Amino acid sequence: MMQVPGFGAFVRVLLPIQLEDGYTLTYGAWLGIHPDDLQRTFAAWWSPEYDELRVEGRLANTIAPWGLLGVPVTATVRDPDETPYLTESSDPLMARVIGDVWPHDEVLS
Repeated sequence: MMQVPGFGAFVRVLLPIQLEDGYTLTYGAWLGIHPDDLQRTFAAWWSPEYDELRVEGRLANTIAPWGLLGVPVTATVRDPDETPYLTESSDPLMARVIGDVWPHDEVLS
């Protein structure tokens, strides 16, 4: 987590991309969140409630080959020993990126 003066507050997240044949490519990314949510997120990160953490914001990275910078996303905890994963989006393309299975050559080219 970090707060950058003049830029905003950010939380590290994971974005798994499901590839054909059972493979997964996982991106590390930043989720831009409202500064008021940063303290709540930090407090939950080190508490027993971490596994219920839900953080909403906007993707602060581009993700090749789709772009996606600034799309709305939600991160949730899948495993209490891991960083939160991007699991939902109201953006149609991002929802597909999260939920679909992709050909290797389309993602890794």
